[in-house]
Amino acid sequence: MTVIRLPRTLATVATVAALALPLAACGSDDKKDDSTAKTAASAPAVAPSAPAGAPGTTTSAAAPFGAGCAAVPATGAGSFTGMAQDPVATAASHNPVLSTLVAAVKAAGLVDTLNTAQNITVFAPTDDAFAKIPKDTLDKLLADKDALTKVLTYHVVGQRLAPARLAGGSFETLEKQPLTTKGSGDAYTVNDTSKVVCGNVPTANATVYLVDTVLMPPAS
Repeated sequence: MTVIRLPRTLATVATVAALALPLAACGSDDKKDDSTAKTAASAPAVAPSAPAGAPGTTTSAAAPFGAGCAAVPATGAGSFTGMAQDPVATAASHNPVLSTLVAAVKAAGLVDTLNTAQNITVFAPTDDAFAKIPKDTLDKLLADKDALTKVLTYHVVGQRLAPARLAGGSFETLEKQPLTTKGSGDAYTVNDTSKVVCGNVPTANATVYLVDTVLMPPAS
């Protein structure tokens, strides 16, 4: 076989060209890697979504509901946020639609009892609810501490009740006689007569349901 020998100059050129190809390829990959790294570094971080019920989030199940909630102040101590910071009797004192109830609680000497109780539910009659009672009857009730205490403690259940629990149930009150609840969605009644007008209102130690009629305990 005949061997063809290249001139020294051509052989050198061929060798340089052969070495240049892999070097060029390496340079191309480096640029690609740099570009990818810069893109990754500049991409905005995606925060994970907060789980349901996490601090700072709200769900429809946890929010107050009802047409009567429109009367609750949007800000300040009487707002939903403000009431959530205080025990229930104190929280009620900041709510402008519960002034008669607050006066009744004070007259019965129940402020400390309600403020120190833990995990209770209060069905709180609004001022309009008390206005349904004839004035002379209401004045007589407010002047009779024992009778007033009996009526007010009948509005308190010794456990926190979520709205779903009100769909149909019977619950013993602090007055020791039961009350019943019915309904669904955002429409509930207590003892078939008193409607919840603003429900699931949180306070530091209680869940409050504002009602449109004063509940009277059954005669014992």
